[in-house]
Amino acid sequence: MAKAAPKIVLSPSRDIPFDKLILSQSNVRRVKNGVTIENLADSIARRTLLSGLSVRPQLDADGNETGMFEVPAGGRRYSALAILVKRKRMDKDALVPCVVKAANDPVLAEEDSLAENTEREPLHPLDEFRGMKVLHDKGEREQAIAAHFRVTPAVVSQRLKLASVSPKLHEVYAAGDMTLDQLMAFTVSEDHKRQEQLWKQLDHSVNKSPGFIRDRLTEDMVPVSDRRVRFVGLDAYTAAGGITPTRDLFEPDDGGWVSDPALLDRLVAEKLDAEAETIKAEGWKWVEALIDLPYGYDEDCREIDAIREPPTEADEARIAELHAEADALEDQWSGKSDVPSEVEARLNAIDVEMGVLSRGRFTYDSGEQARAGVFVGIEQDGSLYIDRGWVLPEDEPEDETDDATGEEADAVSQASGDEPAEAEAQPAVASVDGESVSVAVATDSDEDDDEIIKPLPDRLVAELTASRTVALQDAFAQNPAVAFAAVLHAMVLTTFYQVRTESCLELSVGRVYFPFQAPGLRESPAAKAMDERHAAWKARLPKSDKDAWDAIQQLDGADQAALFAHCAAYSVNALWEPVPKHGGGRVSAHGVARRIEHANVLARAIGFDMAATGWRPTVENYLGRVTKPRILEAVSEGTEPQKAGLIDHLKKGDMAREAERLLADAGWLPEPLRMPDLEPVLPIADASADGEALPAFLGEDGEEDEQDSAYAIAAE
Repeated sequence: MAKAAPKIVLSPSRDIPFDKLILSQSNVRRVKNGVTIENLADSIARRTLLSGLSVRPQLDADGNETGMFEVPAGGRRYSALAILVKRKRMDKDALVPCVVKAANDPVLAEEDSLAENTEREPLHPLDEFRGMKVLHDKGEREQAIAAHFRVTPAVVSQRLKLASVSPKLHEVYAAGDMTLDQLMAFTVSEDHKRQEQLWKQLDHSVNKSPGFIRDRLTEDMVPVSDRRVRFVGLDAYTAAGGITPTRDLFEPDDGGWVSDPALLDRLVAEKLDAEAETIKAEGWKWVEALIDLPYGYDEDCREIDAIREPPTEADEARIAELHAEADALEDQWSGKSDVPSEVEARLNAIDVEMGVLSRGRFTYDSGEQARAGVFVGIEQDGSLYIDRGWVLPEDEPEDETDDATGEEADAVSQASGDEPAEAEAQPAVASVDGESVSVAVATDSDEDDDEIIKPLPDRLVAELTASRTVALQDAFAQNPAVAFAAVLHAMVLTTFYQVRTESCLELSVGRVYFPFQAPGLRESPAAKAMDERHAAWKARLPKSDKDAWDAIQQLDGADQAALFAHCAAYSVNALWEPVPKHGGGRVSAHGVARRIEHANVLARAIGFDMAATGWRPTVENYLGRVTKPRILEAVSEGTEPQKAGLIDHLKKGDMAREAERLLADAGWLPEPLRMPDLEPVLPIADASADGEALPAFLGEDGEEDEQDSAYAIAAE
């Protein structure tokens, strides 16, 4: 029969005056680590000593006890007590609870010291989260908890947020089947059922990343950074019954998310309508207010001129105040990295207000304003985009010159018709070289008087001008410089002035319309570049179309070529459009195909690549609008076929989001955006020495006198 192991006898405990304790040289802790001694002293001062010291009697050289006790285990607590004595928070002879081991104990003092530190089990993070939540539930404020444990209030908020996740997910995390980062991602939702459903769905997903979890939990919410939220304002949203935005306490979230899109859209519509009514009250005929104005919204509209009034004295005084305030804030926070968000917001607001005041005020002719309107949209920062002074084609006033021309035509018709022979001959009017010329209408009495110089017959005038037109065309064809200038002039008239009557050339720039637009097309980099370039040229060109010819002649060759390219760009049409199956539409399928074919040739000639412009397939612009096989095809082509196999079991929405992540940097393009294999196109010759693409005649060293005379003739 095996002999039972002897029962252990615990070392006795006793209270020993602090001044009878000394730190033992057997303590193995030498390196400072973890909570500082000062912080530990503060903890003991608040909570007193939570665990006693392990001590042994001190022996003299003869092996006798000296009445002092060495502390081999608990040295940091001993040092913290010493600090409290030094601070006079504790008497030097205060009793300290100690576990006393025999001086000749068979276990070395060094072993006790090592065991106490190595066998200590750190608190599981989940227990820490729950512990802080218990304190909070019992009335402790977050700031107080933070002070007690020497952390920031933000850390306490994070711990409390982690403690609020579904208890079922806590169990998964405690079992080691979920990472802390994943648990953090679940805090963006307070719906335990939704959290649990998503975790179950992730069992069959390759992507269990925290970012994917956050995206799924917030897919039905609207980011606070959205233009609609910024336009309405969080205060108005919450005042209308909206819940305080959900925040991500562990990742930058741009303010979080609001969870009631329907309420938000209602508030946006109400405020936008109110703003539109306020603007319309200025005297406009109409106001079109949209959240996102489409690209090319002002096509076919005529812009009326505004009269700028400079800033008033009150405006100048206000600008000076704002300058002083901005300078004071910048001096105060210069060189500091932790500038508060409210300070940055105030500086931005000052910049906006000064910009508005410095521009002055704009007024319009009351007659023009009464037939014009305003386009209103919402910018990305939530501010209003207001574009005043546009006249729709149907609101244009009737052209009096057209009426006059009609009356003159009637006069010609009457004079050449079945009028009585004794009626007085009425001269007709024709236009030659921009001037009115009387045209005779023959009568019987005219034949009797051969000595009177009569106006030319209209048919003869037509025949003569036909001959002149052919001759002018021939001369025009032999003078590329004037031809280029005249074509550019005609293009400028239709591009910037919406007129073509000032040009004798039967050509104009037909701007391309987009009946179908991807979201945000107006704010795409290409659209912004076109608008900025157009605004820059508009600022350089004269206000009146009658002065356009002279202004174009003042430009050098490079500027003329750049303006030519800009105007021509509006006519580039690479748009596919549906056509009726049985014909009868505006365009035919054959015509659309030829258009796309030539657009590809043009793109090849200029080295165009849609991927290089920054286009990426997203759920909104492609992946969420095609079938699952198309999504898998895209992933297979853009990455690897194996990756497509990893997501083929997902639902369409999940598959589209995962495909967007996989294709983010792949440079993949759907078929309508790709460049097909074409025959190599002939290179465009560079006429300029520095490689700048200009018309050939602009790079030639021709006779300047001939060029000048040609321009003079064309301008006559």
